[in-house]
Amino acid sequence: MNVAELPLAELARRLVGSGLRLRTGAVVTQIRSSIAAVRDGIALLYAEHPVEPDEGFADFRVRIALRGGPRRWIKRQVSFQFEGTAPFHPLPAAQAYPVLEWGLNWCVSANCHQYLILHAAVLERAGRALLLPAPPGSGKSTLAAGLAARGWRLLSDELALIDPGTSSLVSLARPISLKNASIEAVQRFAPGAVMGAVVHDTLKGSVAHMKPPSESTRRAPERALPAWIVLPRYEAQAPRRLERLPKGRAFMHLADNAFNYHLHGRKGFELLVGLVERCACYELSYGELAQAVEQCERLAA
Repeated sequence: MNVAELPLAELARRLVGSGLRLRTGAVVTQIRSSIAAVRDGIALLYAEHPVEPDEGFADFRVRIALRGGPRRWIKRQVSFQFEGTAPFHPLPAAQAYPVLEWGLNWCVSANCHQYLILHAAVLERAGRALLLPAPPGSGKSTLAAGLAARGWRLLSDELALIDPGTSSLVSLARPISLKNASIEAVQRFAPGAVMGAVVHDTLKGSVAHMKPPSESTRRAPERALPAWIVLPRYEAQAPRRLERLPKGRAFMHLADNAFNYHLHGRKGFELLVGLVERCACYELSYGELAQAVEQCERLAA
């Protein structure tokens, strides 16, 4: 059963009650919330994601809840709760849905240490994976959204999960987080993309989420082998420029963007070395999304 097969009243009942067990690729999360924005965001952006049975296993148990106490009469706030604890400061209630997405990213990056986890978008074409490792503001998620809209299979816009045993990349296939000017840029480039509500005045500015393509959700169980490492860098009005990246610099960049490299010790080092050796490595600067997508298409061809 998928989320879209649940009547909205049943979705709300599960979220308020024992929780919705939502599968996102390799992860199952039990989500609870009585907040309408969370319910509506899940209904829209996770419509084709599988729902696990109520009695099934969940990797994580989370809740998005309105805070009680006297402050609720002054400034309504929401908290992200993980296994009964609140790992983050509360945020304004209007940010309830982004809080869910940010919290789900944290759940994976802080706990899924069976994988080597990189801060990178991952997309696949014909079984070969493109990694886009980059810090916030680099245009990584914008480029991932553009490629997904052009038929690339989205594995993740934020977290690359690498299986140490096989060096394959594991899918998370969740909504793509877009910020500020990238929201309009993606809407212009892919007017048919399904977008959630724009939430303003967050710590990251204005934020919206793009629904992953149906094919990406359907094929989430499939893994992919790495073929390209591309370091994206968005510069307004800049011409497109693709340059070879020395393997040593590529390794250091991946290590700098790894969440748990230190936990894997020698195995983590060997895994990153092998990843860099098997991939073609580049730096890509761009000022227009269409140009960057075209360049990645050429790499795939």
